[in-house]
Amino acid sequence: MPPLLTPPASSSPLLLASRLGALHGPAPLLHHRAAAASVHFLAPRRKTRPGPAMSWLGKLGLSGLGGSPRASEASAALAQGPDEDRPAPGNEFAQFGAGCFWGVELAFQRVPGVTRTEVGYSQGNLHEPTYEDVCTGATNHNEVVRVQYDTGACKFDDLLDVFWARHDPTTPNRQGNDVGTQYRSGIYYYTPEQEKAARESLEKQQKLLNRTIVTEILPAKRFYRAEEYHQQYLEKGGRFGFRQSADKGCNDPIRCYG
Repeated sequence: MPPLLTPPASSSPLLLASRLGALHGPAPLLHHRAAAASVHFLAPRRKTRPGPAMSWLGKLGLSGLGGSPRASEASAALAQGPDEDRPAPGNEFAQFGAGCFWGVELAFQRVPGVTRTEVGYSQGNLHEPTYEDVCTGATNHNEVVRVQYDTGACKFDDLLDVFWARHDPTTPNRQGNDVGTQYRSGIYYYTPEQEKAARESLEKQQKLLNRTIVTEILPAKRFYRAEEYHQQYLEKGGRFGFRQSADKGCNDPIRCYG
């Protein structure tokens, strides 16, 4: 597992606190993100682990420094709005959170009938979040994959099968060594039909497991596309430059960090 990175001495947690308006809770462990910091050819900006001071600002009542409560409310209202993007004709969107979005995206890329995938952040309370914002654990965003699929060639049930097979839906805010609210299990629906299928699918899965499924099923919210180097990360080569196939129907094992 890649080592955690130490933030540079010049980083200022107060600047981020000003953007968020209200911080709370401990920062997550960022194991898989540390790998991204070393991919210079994919990541124009170095990604660093937020300093511990960030998670303490809210506990000390200092998280609102530099920002107004009204601005925070406005930011949350925008972030909680519906996804206003539109899929291509004959296609529909679906959003899934199942841990680190690198491997989840590659799994969906391989599904016949999926015409586009993007990784990003959703279900949070900050408008236009950055990777650093999400990693504080204070914005409540989840790492999600937005899947666009041709309804004539792919069914929502097909996507649900991939979703359940890709992760452990019984571990709250955790997938393996990745811990934090951004790694929670979630299905975010765009239509009543998707919601119905998701709930029926969850019931079927629960009968197969001896632990309680904690997957949240909620309406899809505004989707914030993640930084470019995150997009199709494993197909591009990941940390070690080892490209993984996104060919339709490919069943090669997915190595989460490349």
